[in-house]
Amino acid sequence: MKVSVAGTGYVGLSNAVLLAQKFKVLAYDIDARKIDSINDGVSPIEDDEIQNFLTSEKLDLIATTDKKLAFENADYIIVATPTNYDVHTNSFDTSSVESVVDDILQINRDAFIVIKSTIPVGYTEQLKKRKNTDNIIFSPEFLREGKALYDNLYPSRVIVGEKSERALEFANMLADCAIKNDIKILATHNTEAEAIKLFANTYLALRVAYFNELDSYAATHDLDTADIIAGVSLDPRIGNFYNNPSFGYGGYCLPKDTQQLLANYENVPQDLIQAVVSSNKTRKSFIAADIIAKKPSTVGVYRLIMKAGSDNFRDSAIIDIIKSLKAEGLDVIIYEPNLADAAYLDCRVIEVLGDFKETSDIIIANRLTDDLKNCVERVYTRDLSGSDY
Repeated sequence: MKVSVAGTGYVGLSNAVLLAQKFKVLAYDIDARKIDSINDGVSPIEDDEIQNFLTSEKLDLIATTDKKLAFENADYIIVATPTNYDVHTNSFDTSSVESVVDDILQINRDAFIVIKSTIPVGYTEQLKKRKNTDNIIFSPEFLREGKALYDNLYPSRVIVGEKSERALEFANMLADCAIKNDIKILATHNTEAEAIKLFANTYLALRVAYFNELDSYAATHDLDTADIIAGVSLDPRIGNFYNNPSFGYGGYCLPKDTQQLLANYENVPQDLIQAVVSSNKTRKSFIAADIIAKKPSTVGVYRLIMKAGSDNFRDSAIIDIIKSLKAEGLDVIIYEPNLADAAYLDCRVIEVLGDFKETSDIIIANRLTDDLKNCVERVYTRDLSGSDY
């Protein structure tokens, strides 16, 4: 069985590495630097498990920028290209997915195409009709940034958007390459699989928003957030997990997935989905106002990344907070090792952590790490446990 993967971000590369344990895999990307890095055994994204597997495991994996080589002999082709949310169209930009599908159909029309990019509800069936093919299904991913391969090795479930033997064969390929046993496999129709992805991520966003609003209330009334969350979470129906306050949800998935689900509700009565999206904006405004009220002279921003073990700060909550602070005329400096530029968002980037600490009047940190323990009295955070979950 030959597998190709189009796109080598978190989803694509983690699937390629997972399947390359037992199958011949070609990973395709238009970014030559990423391809060279993978072939040299160096992960182009920050993920400890991916790097360990590239270094230590026996993988039948070749990366290439040649789409003909990647697609022509493949039995299964996973499409994992980026689909950013377009605020002008109120929908995911699926142009990269469609472009790859067009290439595949031109090169190898018999290949079974599995879309793992996040897409609008109903997209796969529309695409099949427009491209006059039945060889496309959707299979959602449920991965954490920095833990993408781990979450493929120990998946919560595997879902495929077709109730067929070939779809179940693909699901079992993923399950057979995992470490976890007795993995739950669910076969649905494509549109239901698309809905599962968006509803699952929106529920996670709702949970983040809920505990953040709990924290906003506690902070406003000078109450102990930790005690309230501990008491609430003792209810087994709620559980003591995914309840650590933050500056807001962000990253690759939750912001765009909640917006897309809200857009899919265009002709459906709702209040809650809109509230999840609005709540995140409100939380960031609350955090910014709380910092501004302290009248700092220089605000130091410790890390832009979404969470530990990630190199991504796209749509990170701290970005909007920085913009609010700058709008108030505050001097903002940034410490972020993943930034190579001397400035970001019109803020100075300080490369040396010690210099950053000395220059900052107040340091804001979404998560409190050991790096800040020696200046904790100047750190502003809503973090209770250091955990992202």
